Amino acid sequence: MKVAHFSDLHYSPGNLVEADRCFSFAVANAVASGADIAVISGDSTDHRLDAHSPALNALATRVHELSNAMPVIMLQGTFSHEPAGTLDNFAFMYGAHPIVIADEVQQIAFIDGQPHRSAGAVFSERELEALLPRRPTLVVTALPTISKGELAVRVGALNAATALADVLGGFLGAAGQVNDRLRLAGIATIGISHGTVNGCQTEHGVTMAGFDHEFSTTALFDAQCSAFLLGHIHKEQGWEYCGRMIGYPGSIGRFHYGEEGAKGYLLWDVDAAGAQYGMVTTPARETVCLDFNGPPDMARLAEVAAMSNDKFVRVRWQIDEEHRQSVDREAIAAMFANAAELKVEARILPVSRSRAQGISLEATLEGKLARWAGLTNIDATPLLGRVNLLEASDAQGIVDEVLLHLFREDEPDPAPATALGLQPAIDPIPLDDREASITGWFEEDLFAT
Repeated sequence: MKVAHFSDLHYSPGNLVEADRCFSFAVANAVASGADIAVISGDSTDHRLDAHSPALNALATRVHELSNAMPVIMLQGTFSHEPAGTLDNFAFMYGAHPIVIADEVQQIAFIDGQPHRSAGAVFSERELEALLPRRPTLVVTALPTISKGELAVRVGALNAATALADVLGGFLGAAGQVNDRLRLAGIATIGISHGTVNGCQTEHGVTMAGFDHEFSTTALFDAQCSAFLLGHIHKEQGWEYCGRMIGYPGSIGRFHYGEEGAKGYLLWDVDAAGAQYGMVTTPARETVCLDFNGPPDMARLAEVAAMSNDKFVRVRWQIDEEHRQSVDREAIAAMFANAAELKVEARILPVSRSRAQGISLEATLEGKLARWAGLTNIDATPLLGRVNLLEASDAQGIVDEVLLHLFREDEPDPAPATALGLQPAIDPIPLDDREASITGWFEEDLFAT
């Protein structure tokens, strides 16, 4: 069997252009490649869509195109992306072949292109006895998203995280007994599910490790399927054991900045003994991410901008609040005028100010000033002189003393001026010009350059 495996289409108004460009390419490629069956392993939509939504209409059109060439299986994905019942209408949109909605834990056998579902979670002995003589071409073990809320009601909230893996592991083990018998009869078997494999990598390069993930590779291989087709993780990756394989195709397109790796779908070759797959790359949008620990390097931005036509660009930097105005956002926008999209993100770092250590222990102002000067390596002598002057005189007295020093003809007394950090006048102004000079201060523009 040749199986076309798509996942995480995330159709929505915001993703419509990217999702439909990539999925339409993938559908045409799968049909041209002669695939026998198509699997969409969850998250066909990004959230609940209105029936008249252009995004839902586009998705329905592509699924209908697929069903004209081969049977289609649509798996229930994450409930936040595909609310319960979202996929029900697709069962009525079939073309030449059926569209099977897998929203229950069960097994599905395909005989002459038509689905035959198990009454329970797996085929019973009586059902197998009726199926095997009819030689199914493929048997699918479907494991849609399990509601953790319902599980928490049954086993308690504290046990729900670890109990989910136990419940799924138990089902996969039971399914493995049936699939092992089917494989011995020469019938191809696949599993489909939507969830996280412990140790897999996200599209941002983060390794998923913990006790609250749905699957381990050991549990999935226990299902004894020739191939296990997964959805939910947006990065293509796979595992192999004795000819049998587990694979994520990743998302059909690139919906976020910083996603690693190519985007596409998987084309599987599956038989009773094992499976292998190849990835078909879709024309996903190209993104460019530039991060700066400080002000953006304008030369670097100009270099990248020259190669960013029709690309999606994100520029991020972090800078302290005192220099936030030094970044010319308009200049950056002008550089990337030919980009498909420019997103700028500035992280402003607040300036933290702390008091000099021990300053609060000093009892006098002179002591506090001396403590601060010592911690900052500043000569405290002239500063202490100014403090003494402020304590001994009022503001008007200090001003009169300075003016008298500036305009007197005889040798000035440097004490007040020196205390204020002023130098004695080199060329005293004649007495007759003193009044005019003082008046000029009020008439001239003090801020003229």
